[in-house]
Amino acid sequence: MNKIDGRLFAEMISAGANNLSQNAEYVDSLNVFPVPDGDTGTNMNLSMTSGAKETAAHVEAHIGNVGKAFSKGLLMGARGNSGVILSQLFRGFSKAVEEQADIEAKKFAKAFDSGVKTAYKAVMKPVEGTILTVAREAAARGMEVADTSDDVIEIMEAIVEAGNISLKNTPELLPVLKEVGVVDSGGQGLMYVYEGFLAAMKGEAIAPPQAKVDESFVNDDHDFGDVVKTEDIVPGFCTEFMVRFKPGKKPFNEDAFRNDMAEFGDSLLVISDDEIVKTHVHSETPGEALTYGSQYGEIIKIKVENMREQHREVLRKRGIKQSATKEVEKAVITISMGDGITKLFESIGATHVISGGQTMNPSTEDIVKVIEASKCQEAIILPNNKNIIMAAEQAASVVSIPVAVIPSKTIPQGMTAMLSYMPDAELEANKEQMTEALKHVKSGSVTYAVRDTSIDGVEIKKGAFMGLFESKIKVSDVSQQKVCTELLAAMIDDDSEIVTIFKGADAADEDVDALVAHLEEQYEDIEVEVQDGRQPIYSFMFAVE
Repeated sequence: MNKIDGRLFAEMISAGANNLSQNAEYVDSLNVFPVPDGDTGTNMNLSMTSGAKETAAHVEAHIGNVGKAFSKGLLMGARGNSGVILSQLFRGFSKAVEEQADIEAKKFAKAFDSGVKTAYKAVMKPVEGTILTVAREAAARGMEVADTSDDVIEIMEAIVEAGNISLKNTPELLPVLKEVGVVDSGGQGLMYVYEGFLAAMKGEAIAPPQAKVDESFVNDDHDFGDVVKTEDIVPGFCTEFMVRFKPGKKPFNEDAFRNDMAEFGDSLLVISDDEIVKTHVHSETPGEALTYGSQYGEIIKIKVENMREQHREVLRKRGIKQSATKEVEKAVITISMGDGITKLFESIGATHVISGGQTMNPSTEDIVKVIEASKCQEAIILPNNKNIIMAAEQAASVVSIPVAVIPSKTIPQGMTAMLSYMPDAELEANKEQMTEALKHVKSGSVTYAVRDTSIDGVEIKKGAFMGLFESKIKVSDVSQQKVCTELLAAMIDDDSEIVTIFKGADAADEDVDALVAHLEEQYEDIEVEVQDGRQPIYSFMFAVE
């Protein structure tokens, strides 16, 4: 095969998206940290699906036009750092072919190389041993083969072969991958896309995954009926998960499992076979439900949705509350997780709050829509998560007004930055002041592990609690109180004055009281504040200032 036109490229995109979609769960499992939000596969899948959807609506023979549609869909649908990098790879690819009706081998290889250059430019501090390395080394091999071959299939075969070799080598470049025993998740996701491309070029079908239990989650479009008050929605978290049974774990009995799960909430659905149990429940304590499920084996898929936040969205659409679309001259847009966190942000000056965070990163388009709906003249975005910063920056580059992205990586950082916001100041002055404020707060969080592992010398058992100081796991233990106290001991120093505790949806009042008593006893000069954040997944978040 000597050429690729738009129709074949559209088939390649579809096959790449399907292959990634079928393997997204595995990509999620490669995330280094064993936290219940392994989202690389999810983010790449949603990003690629957005690109494929836009492509399907613009199929034609001209590859340049198809490439533009694909790039636009990827750009707007990009979620998380992995999704943004994927969008940049194909932004550069599509830019290289935009004037072409079809492309031959050399231009095909060159397009991959152009994509790599664009992606590297988009990342502030490129790290080797990641998706970038895999893309670069795969593209380099494609360029080499294009010097001696005019067969586009041979070029793609070379790219796939070199990419897989590079992927296997990522643990040698990034020590944390080697320590945990996995390859880079973003690189693996990219290889599923490339392998889908190659299958389409060869006319080969992508085999669907074999599963006895339907592994899709329930399409739970919640009907809130006549509910008017968001706080009346109890239980508040739509919790879905799947457990793969493992030898040596608690023997599974569906009736007993169903009866036990009923204690966690209502709207219960349990489906099982000899290998997997799939569970849906509305609960106020999703973390406890997940911990219970982990007794039977390995949790392989998780979805937790805040139904109170969904209800607020329904109210917004009905016009009952217009905070997400209200028009302002200066917009301050923040990403939040949890009802209490959202109210706190609104109380200290955020004009618009987007629900998101670890369990679901908002896309570039989500952020763009809020900016455009506000009809503001300028905007500030607080991502409050390191995996949302790139999508925020991409949104800023798409809109026509000045936008400042404050690189807040945590909710506590976002809160501190908001307190430094000056409504009457110029955009650049606010950006400088709010960015400077990030240096004056330490962030901690407590969650639970979804698998056994060892990171930075910390032994972690599935189901145990973990304490994270910024992005580093400092302690893990079956005792949540021990994890909290040891984590805070690592965070507090002689200059610390205030500790703010953000109570999560799963945190019990007695645990909060015990923690406050410990802090007041051990740190007499420290002021302690408690905020009811009601955030999912993280039973506690801490800010130390």
